[in-house]
Amino acid sequence: MNPIWTLLLIALPLIGALMVAFGREDRAYGAAMRTMLVTLIPAAVMLWYFDFTLGAVHQGAASVKWIPDLGIKLSIGTDAISLLLIVLTVLLGPIVIAASKTAIKEDRRKYYAWLLVLQAAMVGVFAARDLMLFYICFEFTLLPMFILIRCYGSTNRVAASTKFFLYTFTGSMMTLAGLIYVVYFVAQQTGTWTLDIATLTAIAPRMPVEHQAWVLLAMLAGFAVKVPLFPFHTWLPLAHTEAPTAGSVILAGVLLKLGTYGILRFAIPITPDAFIQYAPALGVLSVIGIIYAGLICWVQEDIKKLVAYSSVSHLGFCVLGLAALNVSGLSGSVLYMLSHGLSTGGLFLMIGFMYERYHTRDMRAVGGLASKMPVWTFFMIFFTMASVGLPGLNGFPSEVLCLISAFQSDASWSAAHEAGAWGTTLGPWFAVFAGTGMVIAAMYLLIMVGKICFGPLREPDDHHAHEELPTDLSRREIWTLIPLAVACLVFGLKPNLLLDAISDPINQTVAAATTSQQPPQPEHHIDQAEDHAMIEPTDTISNPMTEATP
Repeated sequence: MNPIWTLLLIALPLIGALMVAFGREDRAYGAAMRTMLVTLIPAAVMLWYFDFTLGAVHQGAASVKWIPDLGIKLSIGTDAISLLLIVLTVLLGPIVIAASKTAIKEDRRKYYAWLLVLQAAMVGVFAARDLMLFYICFEFTLLPMFILIRCYGSTNRVAASTKFFLYTFTGSMMTLAGLIYVVYFVAQQTGTWTLDIATLTAIAPRMPVEHQAWVLLAMLAGFAVKVPLFPFHTWLPLAHTEAPTAGSVILAGVLLKLGTYGILRFAIPITPDAFIQYAPALGVLSVIGIIYAGLICWVQEDIKKLVAYSSVSHLGFCVLGLAALNVSGLSGSVLYMLSHGLSTGGLFLMIGFMYERYHTRDMRAVGGLASKMPVWTFFMIFFTMASVGLPGLNGFPSEVLCLISAFQSDASWSAAHEAGAWGTTLGPWFAVFAGTGMVIAAMYLLIMVGKICFGPLREPDDHHAHEELPTDLSRREIWTLIPLAVACLVFGLKPNLLLDAISDPINQTVAAATTSQQPPQPEHHIDQAEDHAMIEPTDTISNPMTEATP
């Protein structure tokens, strides 16, 4: 696969941002929409030509030396997991632009330009194969989202943007410190400085377990805040509630996945022994977040804050699957990253469309909308059912896999030790308590739908018709929802389309992480060929959906 397509996914939004920023105010929307639509072309080409039978291999790779003395390169490439997350990012691009057409009325050039810059940064995170490029893009996603919340959010936007900035920036600095130590350790082992991610993940596991533990803690400081994992979640509900609709969709759809992606790409491969040792603690925090956030959702009257807290609960399942560290868990976690972006992104769009018409998110002020907005109600119920985990929709297979992985991790731990490998143990009780979170989620989401959609019609006293919008959804709004709804249905009925695509990198990650590491070697120079030696799994692990069914 030609790397030019990956470069275009990063370059086109940046070029479009410049065109929007220095163009005319009345043409900002059109220029941004055309840019986002054009980026669909290289994404489609990459998806078409990608060889998923070699899903663990980074295809379309390219590298340019930047600072050779420090081993810093501009290196890109995509494996199956990063490609699917890039496709999700690119899919949401034109959707959030279309959803903003009537919502944003002032400073449109600045708004759409920063949305495009944010798109380029998010793609850069998933496509980076050099640690410097990854961290630059990872950190730079902070600035556009900060501006979107600060300048285009609701009444409490200043506090929300400040809290968002302080939490994520502080955590990222700690992550940087941990990654710098990894680079230093690898340089001591090889005699050369390198920031190549493949080399770092191949050699860093030689660190002593106590060193791995500190590095893991540093990485989790940044990645757990991004997820966000309990108790580092308090910035998210406020940021979601105050952000414009597009900001909430991108935050839920992509930015939160940077944390889980970081754990999968860095925390597990670089510190496997420490991750195995502390996985039960990570599982406990995940289960607490699932139940705690669900109970908070139960008493919310602000519909947007309710969905925001539900993201904390849902991402707890995602981290629980990672903590199980088996094929079912990692597969379910990646599937959850994609599914949550579709269903929760759709819910935030529905709330945004309602807010444009009624200028309130209070469930006590608005209700019974099924009689007045039947099309809106249909999509609202559809995306709610996807978030609940209704069988046949995308949320079901990902949640079930994460629960199965926690339940079976005790058995997989015993089997791993019999085979001479490490394993991690969570056990049935983790699955039982996490399963109660699914019941709680069904209750608060169905109660929300009942209040908003059914019963007698309730509208705010000062409500007046929106001059630019019909009573029900417009054609533009419907077309923004159809791609998400179709994807939710397809991946709910055919989850193996995704599971088969990601099986190769998942198998390799699990095999490498659970293989017993050699004792730390004395510092010495080793051949460059050994630097890049790949750890081959000793057994082939089949698709988890064929091994265990709910």
